[in-house]
Amino acid sequence: MILSGCMQKYDTPNGNGRVYPESVLRREIKNYMKLVDERRALGELDHPDDSVINLKNASHMVTHVWWDGNAVMGKVKVLNTPSGKILQALVKDGCKLGISSRALGSLDESRGHAVVQEDLQLICFDFVSEPSTPGAFMRVNESKKANIFTKADRINRKLNDIVDGFENH
Repeated sequence: MILSGCMQKYDTPNGNGRVYPESVLRREIKNYMKLVDERRALGELDHPDDSVINLKNASHMVTHVWWDGNAVMGKVKVLNTPSGKILQALVKDGCKLGISSRALGSLDESRGHAVVQEDLQLICFDFVSEPSTPGAFMRVNESKKANIFTKADRINRKLNDIVDGFENH
């Protein structure tokens, strides 16, 4: 199962009253893209109490990240793990799920909002019920879904091609 959508935004106050400056978020997403390329960009269901990504709780892997204006967009593969199966069941049952960044860093609350500072370290993106970033909900990637064929589907297509070949001769 592949999900995609908005993951984070810069210069936009979020539900926690935080604002991620463009330069800080761009730097961290650039660093995060290395994890994506190395297939190490894992996440969990809900934010845990610590900053460590627990492999036993991994539910998904971010496979692609890109910019769309001020929004970080992403594509996520749901894993075949116990937590991934829960995530898949929630999506199949029609739950609208959000995604939220997990990070360490300090805030400066002197400008009317809590502005994320230069020491930000993005750890991962976790699935949550209430994302703080406006519009950070992930949805089934319908175009990708239409192109997924099982091994049985491919075998049946080949057999049909062979049968059609015999019938046309």
